[in-house]
Amino acid sequence: MSVNDITRRLGESLILREDPPMRVFVTGASGWIGSATVDDLLDAGHDVTGLAGSDTSAARLEAKGVTVLRGDLDDLDSIRKGADAAEGVIHLANKHDWANPAASAAAERSAVETIGEALSGSDRAFVFASGVAGLVQGRPATEDDASPHIGPDSMRGGAENRAFDFVDHGVKAVAARFAPTVHGTGDHGFISYIVAAARKTGVSGYVGDGTNRWAAVHVRDAARLVRLGLERAPAGARLHAVAEIGVDTKAIAEAIGTGLDLPVVSIDPDHAISHFGFIGRFFGMEGATSSDKTRALLGWEPTGPTLLEDIKAGAYFEV
Repeated sequence: MSVNDITRRLGESLILREDPPMRVFVTGASGWIGSATVDDLLDAGHDVTGLAGSDTSAARLEAKGVTVLRGDLDDLDSIRKGADAAEGVIHLANKHDWANPAASAAAERSAVETIGEALSGSDRAFVFASGVAGLVQGRPATEDDASPHIGPDSMRGGAENRAFDFVDHGVKAVAARFAPTVHGTGDHGFISYIVAAARKTGVSGYVGDGTNRWAAVHVRDAARLVRLGLERAPAGARLHAVAEIGVDTKAIAEAIGTGLDLPVVSIDPDHAISHFGFIGRFFGMEGATSSDKTRALLGWEPTGPTLLEDIKAGAYFEV
């Protein structure tokens, strides 16, 4: 039997397998990816407790049938309480404070350490959000690439490597590495900032020659991957939530320009930040990423629309 046959049969067996319901604690449960993940977990029969920092978030979760635990990313006691009571934890919360990235990194590291300590010795699953940005240069990133971000002063507080420290302490830690854009109607992430820059400047821009690529995934596909990672991924797995290995940033700008009826222009890399704002640091980066090993491991196949299809359908143009 060939390796391809073994891989295909593994994927098929995973797809057909019935997984028992779990008590799952989710941070960031009312966020963009978190909301979709909670919906997917509930559809799969899991019992979900969600961390909620506001009355609005709590009400939204309760309406879905989620048990609410009040607290936020700085409330480590609540995070520990949620992890203690769960059979599996999904950590998606992040401050995303681009004006103070050090504060975001510190909070992320503290939350990961708190959850890891709570789950130590239990062999319970701990799926945490990470990213593919900056993994490698010169080729598409793969699941074999370890995160280069180490230590509390690095990107995201080095949380991916810190979380994997707990594998040796009986925690089934799994990294869910998201594409730079997790798209769909209602997305307020990176593409929305690029659209906002186009509205503000009157042109739809791309950096340099626009041949650098951004990996992408639809939010529903990303949510399903998180749930499959919780149910089935082994400790130490790096999962790539990537449906498209890379979309040319010039093609992204052209789709936005068509949608807003604006001219499409190249922006000098030296002026990227002044034109786009903070997102200019990233829009000119090469971000092509493979998810081949994730698909083979979990039998995951994205089914949602592509990034350009979402842009052309108007997902980012309602004010």
